[in-house]
Amino acid sequence: MLLLEDCQRLASPLGPSQHALTRQPQSRRCSGALPAAAKVQKASTSTLQCRAQATITAEPSTSAKIDWDSLGFGITHHAPVMYEAQYVPGMGWQGNLRPYGNIEISPAAQVLNYGQSVFEGMKAQRSAKGRVVLFRPEENAARLQAGAGRLLMPEVPAETFALACMAVVAASRDYVPPMGKGSFYLRPLLLGTGPILGLGPAPSYTFLVFGAAVGSYFKTGKGSTVDLIVEEHFHRAAPGGMGGTKAAGNYSPVLLTQSAAKEKGYADVVYLDAKTDTLLEEVSSCNIFLVKGRHLKTPSLTGTILPGVTRKSIIELARAKGYTVEETDCPVTEAMEADEIFTVGTAVVLQAVGSLTYKGQRKQYTQGGKPGPVAAELYEDLTAIQQERAPDKFGWVREVPL
Repeated sequence: MLLLEDCQRLASPLGPSQHALTRQPQSRRCSGALPAAAKVQKASTSTLQCRAQATITAEPSTSAKIDWDSLGFGITHHAPVMYEAQYVPGMGWQGNLRPYGNIEISPAAQVLNYGQSVFEGMKAQRSAKGRVVLFRPEENAARLQAGAGRLLMPEVPAETFALACMAVVAASRDYVPPMGKGSFYLRPLLLGTGPILGLGPAPSYTFLVFGAAVGSYFKTGKGSTVDLIVEEHFHRAAPGGMGGTKAAGNYSPVLLTQSAAKEKGYADVVYLDAKTDTLLEEVSSCNIFLVKGRHLKTPSLTGTILPGVTRKSIIELARAKGYTVEETDCPVTEAMEADEIFTVGTAVVLQAVGSLTYKGQRKQYTQGGKPGPVAAELYEDLTAIQQERAPDKFGWVREVPL
């Protein structure tokens, strides 16, 4: 069993409230300004890679019998272990590794009745240096804390978050595909599991991390394109709402429009803003970029779209390569005149868009199912850093001690 005790950062320290791994009580806070999120964003510049001061042992994961060449994106090849922690008032988070399996929950659990739940998505990969690495886990920790603040849930300390993810990866190392064959997708979950009848915050909470070996998110596979359609009736989010929070309740509402789009041969849907019905916001589960020459545009973070980790990384990477990147309004009419469009996210990485359909008009960006030059360049540069095939000049990659 992997013991999550006495770990020490290798870089600058976080704030005092982040030092406790499982025992420090966390207050429940919520305000429009999300002070918890602001605090964590400041802390996220620190390296969360840790090493054990006490002996760390991990039970060997069962040798995975997986055809790495036929991996899809699903739960089929889940790891045999997961992390589970309970929030104990006055004590903080108490948890450890356990076998992957069902959890017991009351039918009156807040999450089942009122949806108090936020989650994250991350990937562990094998690298060219022979290591297993995570990509910017501190950003995911910060976003989970921001979501907890928005839904009045106790925060998971950033260090506990990182260590729990690393524990699951280390104990599931046989489920991390060979480099270039896929990744080990991690799903951290924060749930209001305590029973309640009237509307209010849960009396107790559960933090989980599980993972599975996965391949490409879209069935077309990497190095290909997808066809998207602009949704003209439903909206994903509205100003002042929850669009900028990675809450579970934000995702199932897109299933109706997504299913209808797939029946028509499209891979997914692009949503417009709820105020004017003229501005692109995001795809069902990923952010979007427009390309015109050496100029990139992506919708700004105004609270209605998710602050994606991959989105942030592409902005920083493109600017470092000399591209002009603007976070601003992206009119759908402008998208129909763009040179390229691509989507980004942890699951999709960077996916080129072959065509966009709006009001019956189809704009074709590429031919033969091949990505455009800018999408291809940024995809290669990003994945080269993630897989340590190129120098990590940004300090984004974190090694998982095995």
